[in-house]
Amino acid sequence: WEIADGGIVPPKYGCFGDNVQPGFRLSEPPERTATYALIFHDIDVALDRRTEDGLHWIVWNIPGDTREIPEGRLPPGAVVGRNVEDKNAYLGCGAPAGARYHHYVFELYALDSRLDLPPTASRAELLAAMEGKTVGKAAYVGRFKRGE
Repeated sequence: WEIADGGIVPPKYGCFGDNVQPGFRLSEPPERTATYALIFHDIDVALDRRTEDGLHWIVWNIPGDTREIPEGRLPPGAVVGRNVEDKNAYLGCGAPAGARYHHYVFELYALDSRLDLPPTASRAELLAAMEGKTVGKAAYVGRFKRGE
C-alpha cells in the first residue's frame, strides 16, 4: 500500500473515486501460518444506533505463502465476505465531506488453518471461526475524508 501507517488514503481507494482495492506486501509471517484473514473497517462510525462500525471488506483463506496481494486482485482461494452494503466486494473509504478524517483500519490475522465459512459469513462469524486459530495479528491505519 503506497502510504505510511497513519497516512492519508488516496481518493482512488475511496468508494467515490475509483474504488480500487489496495495492494499489500506481507513479510515475516508467524510460524504455522496456513492462511490469512483481513478485516477493513471505518472505526469512526456507529451504524443504525449500534456499536458496530462500518465494515468495508472482509477476506479469509488468503494462502499462507502469499507475500504480495496485488492492487485490485486477491490470490486464488481467498474468499470475500459481505461488507456493510451486503455485497461480497471491496468497498473503498467513504467518509462524509467535512473537516474531520475517518480512521480506516486494516487488520491482518495469521491463522494456523483454513476456515470453513460460506461467503455469506458476517464479521462476527469470521471472528468466531478464527478463535483458537490466530497465530499473529497486524494492524494498519489510513485516514480519509472526502474531497482530500
